[in-house]
Amino acid sequence: MTHNDDNLRFKGSNNPEQIDFIDLLLQLWREKVTVAIFVAIAVIAALIYVFVAPQKWTSTAVLTMPDAGQITGYTNAASVLSGGAPADVDEIQHRVINRFNAAFSALSETLENQQEPEKLTIDTAIKGQPLPLKVTYQGESAENAQKTLAQYIQQIDEQIADELNLDLSVNIKSRTTELGALLATQEKVAQEQKDLRLKQISVALKVAQEAQIKTPQVQQTQEVTQDTLFLLGGEALESMVKNESSRPLVFPDGYYQMRKTLLDIARLKPDPTNMHSYRYVMKPTLPVWRDSPKRGLTMVLAVLLGLVLGSGYVLTRNALRNYQPKA
Repeated sequence: MTHNDDNLRFKGSNNPEQIDFIDLLLQLWREKVTVAIFVAIAVIAALIYVFVAPQKWTSTAVLTMPDAGQITGYTNAASVLSGGAPADVDEIQHRVINRFNAAFSALSETLENQQEPEKLTIDTAIKGQPLPLKVTYQGESAENAQKTLAQYIQQIDEQIADELNLDLSVNIKSRTTELGALLATQEKVAQEQKDLRLKQISVALKVAQEAQIKTPQVQQTQEVTQDTLFLLGGEALESMVKNESSRPLVFPDGYYQMRKTLLDIARLKPDPTNMHSYRYVMKPTLPVWRDSPKRGLTMVLAVLLGLVLGSGYVLTRNALRNYQPKA
């Protein structure tokens, strides 16, 4: 076969536009060295890319709401602030993990929008269920991804603990002020009642003295009313006046319960280091396979690209070399 046979052949009188693929394969086989050179160049470029391009590794962790023991300090404080009523632990657990989710999402957005973006994600681990949560971080090495993810989780946990501690501090201050005002009101009312009682006895004593009633005129004290108090006699009323002034104030039972609550609140010392907003289902993993660059896939694509470019070069060169313009 002569050199002129390298041009594209057409066969079949009924379809002159049909390409002779066997001829194309023969052309490529004769120029296999040229095609191999293109493949080698592509493979070398791919190798350089694989060893030079930044590596990406993804570490993953799975979290859920904290155990009751991880928020004991917060729940105990909430119980004291409510006057001893048991705190709804389940509601607090869900509220805390939701705050963690929101704060972690905010951190993810911040890292993505910085000058050198970092890929930190949070999502549900099971589709259709709010918990557990799956968090991931993409780093430049397996160790870096694992360590950084653990640091970001701890950072958000400490942030939520500080927020919970701040909430307790605000609630403690507010509750202390509220109870103090209620106690002051009850003390004022009790003092007014005592003053009124003393005034009533003093008036009855004056009436008894004017009526010259020295001894009790009734057999049963239950029969004595405010208007007939003078019937107890001057001697008894004088004794009552003397002792009433030194008599302690009388408070309702609720007063002493509030006093106890106030004392309990004063002893509260929330510790944010004992508050946690999550529990590990799976700790940050040490990734085994990197996300990119993938050596195997990159090499396969490089070989295919070299074959395409080499084949295109050979066929185009032969077509141009044997091109004969129409007369």
